[in-house]
Amino acid sequence: MESFGTHDGPGVRFVIFLQGCKLKCLYCHNPDTIAMEGGKPYHVDELFDLILKSKSYFGKKGGVTVSGGEPLLQAKALIPLFKKLKEEGIHTALDTNGRILNHFAEALMDKYTDLVMLDIKHMTEDGYEYITGMKNNQTTFNFSQYRERSKKTMWLRYVLIPGITDHPELLVSMGEQFKDYQSIEKIEIQPYHKLGVHKWKELGWDYQLKDARENTENEIETAKEILRPYFKSVVVN
Repeated sequence: MESFGTHDGPGVRFVIFLQGCKLKCLYCHNPDTIAMEGGKPYHVDELFDLILKSKSYFGKKGGVTVSGGEPLLQAKALIPLFKKLKEEGIHTALDTNGRILNHFAEALMDKYTDLVMLDIKHMTEDGYEYITGMKNNQTTFNFSQYRERSKKTMWLRYVLIPGITDHPELLVSMGEQFKDYQSIEKIEIQPYHKLGVHKWKELGWDYQLKDARENTENEIETAKEILRPYFKSVVVN
């Protein structure tokens, strides 16, 4: 948990990182949350009490963000937590890869989630499989279409990796895919970094992007310029 997060949604956030994810993204900076086992169990009331202690820092824009891992793997358990948060007037957000869209995920998003931050991994099937280790990139687009139909707020997040996800044709493809969405407030470009590499080593895993480099300022600005015609706001996170 992070009690003073400033990069996971609007304002100051209480960020909860849940254990478990079906993807194994090559650049994951929280690889310790991928395994389904592990983590520390909390009761909903226990989490709620911890969050209330930070409420005074939220101000008008802040609130709670649940990330991971993949939070929608535990959508059923999150429903009572988010319900209590909304009753307290606290803004709620989910940071998700969009792979899970079941009855519990729909109920959580439709009734109690103010903001969905959807991670776009890649625009092609081959690229998606290369980055995540899983097939079926269409799940991301099905998820985004569901959120769009709900008319509730969504942000997109996109990791910009030189030579892998920064090709102009991919950025144009993403813009064309989402240009008519009314629910998208902005897209966040997340420059590639290696801050989580040490965690891969601690887990005994091979970090396959060891030769990838960080973006130059010019590359980031170029990506912003390509995306600006398609989105209301393009920011670098």
